[in-house]
Amino acid sequence: MIRHFGMFKFKEGISDKQIEECFTVMKQMVGKIPGLLDMEHGPYESAEGLNDGFTHGFIMTFDSAESRDAYLPHPIHEQVKELVIPQLERVVVFDFNV
Repeated sequence: MIRHFGMFKFKEGISDKQIEECFTVMKQMVGKIPGLLDMEHGPYESAEGLNDGFTHGFIMTFDSAESRDAYLPHPIHEQVKELVIPQLERVVVFDFNV
């Protein structure tokens, strides 16, 4: 399995409703993109303060590296990116095998 982990820093002025809409459309990819098994997300919630300004995170679980690779150029993923990316100031994505 592959975990596709990301962190977002939303642009100033983006509302909580807009943020939730971003994650709603992301979560809707589960079941539509082959091999994408699950998606979890949430805001940063630690007193540790090591988030470097990132406000939200997500983890997607893929059944294989091949499924993750097919997801990256998938038309549904491309549509979601068109909605989400313009609302972000910064994004980091990191994948690892479990």
